[in-house]
Amino acid sequence: MLRRLFFLFLIIIIVSESVEAQGIRGKVVSSEGELLPYASVYIRNLGDGVPTNQDGRYEYKLEPGVYDVLIQFLGYKSQLKTVEIIDTWVEMDFTLEPQVYTLSEVEVRAGAEDPALTIMRKAISKAKFHRLQLQQYSMTVYLKGTGQLTDAPFFLKKTLEKEGLKLNEAYTSESVSRITFTQPNKVEEKVISIRTNGDNQSTSPAPYIQTSFYQDKINDIISPLSRSAFAYYRFTYEGSFFDQDVMVNKIRVTPRSRGERVFEGYIYIIEDLWAIHSLNLKTSLLGFDIQATQQYALVAENVWMPLTHTYTFGGKFFGFEGEFKYLASTREYEVTLNPDLAYVPEIIDEKVQDVPDEAVDFKKSESALEQLAKEQPTTRKEYRKLINEYEKEAMKERDEPDVISESYYSVDSLAKKRALSYWDSIRPVPLTVKEIEGYKRDDSLAVIEAAKISDVDSVAKKARSKYKPLDFMNGSTYSFGKGVSVGFKQNWTKISFNTVEGFKVGMGLFYRKYQEEKLADSVNRIRKSFNIEPELRYGFSSNQFYSKIDFRWSTTKPTSGTTFGLEGGKYIYQFNGGEPINEQVNAFYSLLFRQNYMKLYEQDFARIYWAHRVNYGFTYRVNLMYAERNQLFNNSNYSWYNKEGREYTLNQPENVETEDLAFQDHEIFKFNTSVEWRPGVKYGIRNGRKYPITSNSPLIKFNYTKAFGGLLDSETASDFDHVELGIEHFFEFGVSGKFDFNVSAGTFLNNKQVYFQDYQHFGGNRTIFSNFGPASNFRFMDYYKYSTNTSYVSGIFHYQFRKFLLTQLPMLRFSGVRENLFFNYLKTENSPSYWEAGYSLDNLFRIFRLEMGAGFENGNYLRGGVRFGIATFIQVN
Repeated sequence: MLRRLFFLFLIIIIVSESVEAQGIRGKVVSSEGELLPYASVYIRNLGDGVPTNQDGRYEYKLEPGVYDVLIQFLGYKSQLKTVEIIDTWVEMDFTLEPQVYTLSEVEVRAGAEDPALTIMRKAISKAKFHRLQLQQYSMTVYLKGTGQLTDAPFFLKKTLEKEGLKLNEAYTSESVSRITFTQPNKVEEKVISIRTNGDNQSTSPAPYIQTSFYQDKINDIISPLSRSAFAYYRFTYEGSFFDQDVMVNKIRVTPRSRGERVFEGYIYIIEDLWAIHSLNLKTSLLGFDIQATQQYALVAENVWMPLTHTYTFGGKFFGFEGEFKYLASTREYEVTLNPDLAYVPEIIDEKVQDVPDEAVDFKKSESALEQLAKEQPTTRKEYRKLINEYEKEAMKERDEPDVISESYYSVDSLAKKRALSYWDSIRPVPLTVKEIEGYKRDDSLAVIEAAKISDVDSVAKKARSKYKPLDFMNGSTYSFGKGVSVGFKQNWTKISFNTVEGFKVGMGLFYRKYQEEKLADSVNRIRKSFNIEPELRYGFSSNQFYSKIDFRWSTTKPTSGTTFGLEGGKYIYQFNGGEPINEQVNAFYSLLFRQNYMKLYEQDFARIYWAHRVNYGFTYRVNLMYAERNQLFNNSNYSWYNKEGREYTLNQPENVETEDLAFQDHEIFKFNTSVEWRPGVKYGIRNGRKYPITSNSPLIKFNYTKAFGGLLDSETASDFDHVELGIEHFFEFGVSGKFDFNVSAGTFLNNKQVYFQDYQHFGGNRTIFSNFGPASNFRFMDYYKYSTNTSYVSGIFHYQFRKFLLTQLPMLRFSGVRENLFFNYLKTENSPSYWEAGYSLDNLFRIFRLEMGAGFENGNYLRGGVRFGIATFIQVN
């Protein structure tokens, strides 16, 4: 198991000896004899190149001819040599001298502005231009990932070795893909070949190649070329040099506040073009160190694109320590320039330069495209406005302006079957000795595994798909062909204890019939399913058996879907249908502390429901239910905690506005409808299928419930009208700043006869366990004390800081720890004002959350304490 988990990060492949060819090969070293890993070996005649490997060695296969070979490495002078290739390998070693930087004529003087500020202001104003400069480009990408586990907990080292995972041994994966990018944000990737061992065959380079430093953020890390870069960085000019007939400025990037999600290092900017020449930056994310290096090359007139990308990841996690290196070599560029951006005006920094009379300002009354055709100079501020407006105009003209990204991924049918000779011919980076040793090890393992596979094993594998002794608890599916399957749900969590049933067991089963129909586009499908889901439970103290069954028909289309169902039975439910306390948590508190927070009632019911997702921005639901409800009482006084004075509470929740009549047996016939709306939702497309991008779309919820008391011939029939409106959303601020909120308000338009089950309940919590999500529930409030059948307003607010109190210390910021403040408020017509406030440490050990706070009634202290939960960045449904 540990081996499989680790292989999620370190993918094993098999390699072989190289074959005959001709070209150039050798090594690149510094004048001090130091090997230079990932130096760029660029063939100017071809506009193509490869990087050196970790040992500074390279190998480039070439047809016979004469070539100009350019060697580049950050911090060293480029070197150019000419070579003639005939029919053999030519050994070419390069020794690079340290780069000599010349200070600008406008050297930094006392009181004068650092030249880096002007350079970066101009580069930032041109960042979007460089993103939009190419209408389309294609490239072949070789990606190699090599990782090793350098340390592990002492008590697991032997176990890891038994499973074949040794410390300080290389595990490597390789892939070759052809990637095409089309404006505004369409990426098509075809995997030509993959070299892996095991089930994981996904080594897509796209996530590493698409991260442009011209964007405002790279994986939530602020780019030095972001519009807000000056709020996060200090820039220092450290000289300039000439390379490939352009002048390059070396700029030191220093965070104003060191920590996560900001870079530190160097970025090299080309004078006049204000484009990236190369960069060497480091950062951290969730406590892991990340180093990024890119070398750019000229691929078209005034167009510089990355030739090599190297990324290094390293860190510790619960006693495990390791490092992983990705090398991406991009070559064979084919570019199509954007004709709208053919002319590049002179950019003037109005802060330090005189603005000439002929300089033009951006005019809203004129189209951005027409203004881009003008040849007058402009200030950086006006040019940025112009490019922004041009991008908006281009988006409006698209067929689907709400689609903001597209990605297509396919794998060649021969990708996993390429011969070893193919890899020897395509691999641009020679393997290191350590990688070769790792491949030989994996070759041996593969032979052993292959020997274990036989026809008998295949038959045995099929036999193992039949019923096994604990399937009814672990969960299992049994297929019968034609989309029909039956099975058990995971039932271990249905074993628990509560004071109504005592110890109880439960079981969930299912029957499913599933079918797909392809649409005309041959990509999207209509998915139809019919499900039958029985649910059973038995309480040993109550000696009572309960069951219910759900019949559900669903149809799912690319962006819409419908669900229709019938459900009925006799079952037990919590008074709050949101189930604020988990069964196992309640059992834990009952048995260990003699505190029974879960309150239950019995319901004999039949329900019909309908849900329609019109699109990802709008969904409505309709329910109609008849039920007979009965009050339940405690049947067990069992507990492992028997201290005198601690007794279980009644199964009737305490509440500030109820009487005993609110819990009596009754009937209900009710109608419910709800609407969920996300205004302005955007979409992405993955392999032709749309998916929602909701980060900028609040969730607005409306709910209406009507109980028809007059339709039932009963004095105890429910009769009320309840309406509620709510909104959930979040806003992100800069680096790691985030504000989550969940606000709702409602009222009972008619509360003639409302029983406690239909009161408006709120998400309380009296345990040490915090709920998932930063703005989901109250932390210290009673589960049912403030439940109401009147008017109410509720708000849950959570703010995450990048730097607050403890995170003033860089050590904590680098570890990934976050600090948060939360404030929650509730007021009903008959209850005192309840509010609670607190502080939390998030991402502790990259997994946990620790909260501290207190709750108050009308300003008077009620209770407080600590809460433990899962880190808020982990999304759990």
